[in-house]
Amino acid sequence: MRTGLAYTSARILLLVISLVLLYAAGARGFLLLALAFVVSALASYVLLSRQREVMASALNRRLSKVTAKAAELRGRIEDGAAAEDETEDDDTEERAVR
Repeated sequence: MRTGLAYTSARILLLVISLVLLYAAGARGFLLLALAFVVSALASYVLLSRQREVMASALNRRLSKVTAKAAELRGRIEDGAAAEDETEDDDTEERAVR
Protein backbone atom coordinates (compact mmCIF):
# COMPACT_ATOMS: atom_id res chain seq x y z
CA MET A 1 0.00 0.00 0.00
CA ARG A 2 2.88 2.30 0.75
CA THR A 3 4.23 1.91 -2.79
CA GLY A 4 0.87 2.86 -4.27
CA LEU A 5 0.65 5.90 -2.04
CA ALA A 6 4.18 7.00 -2.96
CA TYR A 7 3.48 6.59 -6.69
CA THR A 8 0.16 8.45 -6.50
CA SER A 9 1.75 11.25 -4.48
CA ALA A 10 4.52 11.59 -7.04
CA ARG A 11 1.96 11.74 -9.87
CA ILE A 12 0.00 14.46 -8.06
CA LEU A 13 3.21 16.39 -7.39
CA LEU A 14 4.12 16.24 -11.08
CA LEU A 15 0.65 17.52 -11.98
CA VAL A 16 0.96 20.44 -9.55
CA ILE A 17 4.43 21.31 -10.84
CA SER A 18 3.11 21.18 -14.41
CA LEU A 19 0.21 23.45 -13.47
CA VAL A 20 2.52 26.00 -11.85
CA LEU A 21 5.02 26.02 -14.70
CA LEU A 22 2.37 26.28 -17.40
CA TYR A 23 0.55 29.02 -15.47
CA ALA A 24 3.82 30.94 -15.23
CA ALA A 25 4.25 30.41 -18.98
CA GLY A 26 0.87 32.07 -19.61
CA ALA A 27 -1.54 29.17 -20.08
CA ARG A 28 -4.99 29.75 -18.58
CA GLY A 29 -8.34 27.98 -18.23
CA PHE A 30 -9.05 24.72 -20.01
CA LEU A 31 -5.78 24.93 -21.96
CA LEU A 32 -3.86 25.05 -18.67
CA LEU A 33 -5.57 21.93 -17.35
CA ALA A 34 -5.29 19.98 -20.60
CA LEU A 35 -1.60 20.80 -21.05
CA ALA A 36 -0.85 20.09 -17.39
CA PHE A 37 -2.40 16.62 -17.63
CA VAL A 38 -0.51 15.83 -20.83
CA VAL A 39 2.82 17.15 -19.55
CA SER A 40 2.49 15.41 -16.18
CA ALA A 41 1.51 12.12 -17.86
CA LEU A 42 4.55 12.24 -20.12
CA ALA A 43 6.82 13.24 -17.25
CA SER A 44 5.51 10.48 -15.01
CA TYR A 45 5.95 7.92 -17.78
CA VAL A 46 9.63 8.82 -17.99
CA LEU A 47 10.44 9.80 -14.41
CA LEU A 48 8.35 7.29 -12.46
CA SER A 49 8.98 4.11 -14.44
CA ARG A 50 11.00 2.54 -11.60
CA GLN A 51 8.31 3.34 -9.02
CA ARG A 52 5.65 1.99 -11.37
CA GLU A 53 7.56 -1.32 -11.68
CA VAL A 54 7.93 -1.58 -7.89
CA MET A 55 4.22 -0.91 -7.44
CA ALA A 56 3.31 -3.46 -10.12
CA SER A 57 5.44 -6.15 -8.47
CA ALA A 58 3.88 -5.39 -5.08
CA LEU A 59 0.41 -5.68 -6.60
CA ASN A 60 1.36 -8.95 -8.31
CA ARG A 61 2.60 -10.40 -5.00
CA ARG A 62 -0.61 -9.37 -3.29
CA LEU A 63 -2.73 -10.76 -6.11
CA SER A 64 -0.89 -14.08 -6.03
CA LYS A 65 -1.57 -14.36 -2.29
CA VAL A 66 -5.27 -13.68 -2.83
CA THR A 67 -5.37 -16.17 -5.70
CA ALA A 68 -3.71 -18.84 -3.54
CA LYS A 69 -6.20 -18.22 -0.73
CA ALA A 70 -9.10 -18.41 -3.19
CA ALA A 71 -7.79 -21.70 -4.58
CA GLU A 72 -7.43 -23.08 -1.05
CA LEU A 73 -10.98 -22.02 -0.19
CA ARG A 74 -12.29 -23.50 -3.44
CA GLY A 75 -10.55 -26.79 -2.60
CA ARG A 76 -12.00 -26.83 0.90
CA ILE A 77 -15.49 -26.19 -0.46
CA GLU A 78 -15.11 -28.99 -3.01
CA ASP A 79 -13.82 -31.37 -0.32
CA GLY A 80 -16.77 -30.49 1.90
CA ALA A 81 -19.21 -30.98 -0.94
CA ALA A 82 -17.65 -34.37 -1.77
CA ALA A 83 -17.85 -35.45 1.86
CA GLU A 84 -21.48 -34.32 1.99
CA ASP A 85 -22.25 -36.25 -1.19
CA GLU A 86 -20.66 -39.39 0.30
CA THR A 87 -22.78 -39.00 3.44
CA GLU A 88 -25.92 -38.58 1.34
CA ASP A 89 -24.99 -41.66 -0.73
CA ASP A 90 -24.51 -43.70 2.46
CA ASP A 91 -27.89 -42.52 3.79
CA THR A 92 -29.57 -43.43 0.51
CA GLU A 93 -28.02 -46.92 0.58
CA GLU A 94 -29.16 -47.45 4.18
CA ARG A 95 -32.72 -46.48 3.27
CA ALA A 96 -32.68 -48.83 0.30
CA VAL A 97 -31.56 -51.74 2.51
CA ARG A 98 -34.42 -51.19 5.00
